[in-house]
Amino acid sequence: MINKVVKNAQEAVSDIQSGSVLMLGGFGLCGIPENCIHAILELGIENLTCISNNAGVDDFGIGLMLQKKQVKKMVSSYVGENAEFERQLLSGELEVELLPQGTLAERIRAGGAGIPAFFTPAGYGTEVAEGKEVREFDGKMYLMEKWLRADFAIVKAWKGDTAGNLIYKGTARNFNPMMAAAGKITIAEVEELLPAGELGPNEIHTPGVYVQRIFEGVGYEKRIEKRTVTSKN
Repeated sequence: MINKVVKNAQEAVSDIQSGSVLMLGGFGLCGIPENCIHAILELGIENLTCISNNAGVDDFGIGLMLQKKQVKKMVSSYVGENAEFERQLLSGELEVELLPQGTLAERIRAGGAGIPAFFTPAGYGTEVAEGKEVREFDGKMYLMEKWLRADFAIVKAWKGDTAGNLIYKGTARNFNPMMAAAGKITIAEVEELLPAGELGPNEIHTPGVYVQRIFEGVGYEKRIEKRTVTSKN
């Protein structure tokens, strides 16, 4: 069995070049590849196209890459917590493709499944439909959406093994599994790295066949994107 372990995030992302298309897993700030994002910051590469459900916040996640002007284009479904993203969008510094969240998820899944296009009713009659093929099925209008694939898919899992098998925890399972299948090279950082055979076969969410590199991450902050509390009376 192939051992896919690399030393750390720096080694895992070392061959990512300027102009690459990246998928970065996570939902909000949950399940984002924190170690790899910091390693990409250190690389100093630019003109990246980043496909991610959201753009992090100003001082964390992809927001840090936006601050360093490493991102040329964002493909996302939600960007409401990032003031720097808004500034770059309104000033024309950043190209943005906003999608309904389900459409984004399905485009990524289609990329991993080898399906080049599909039809969905989401977005018909809105700006989302501009420039896209429209067809009628059973009396309802649908947009044609194309798959999304990436040069590198960078995901974060709870547990993994040396063969690249992955288990996600909670909300981190939203976008990470489908992205893992849609990258030419998939890099996985995990909280706990185990020998091959230690994970129960029925518990595995991403089979190791999709993963080319894996390492055990360190120092996860696991921030909460927006905290709402009540005062004690």
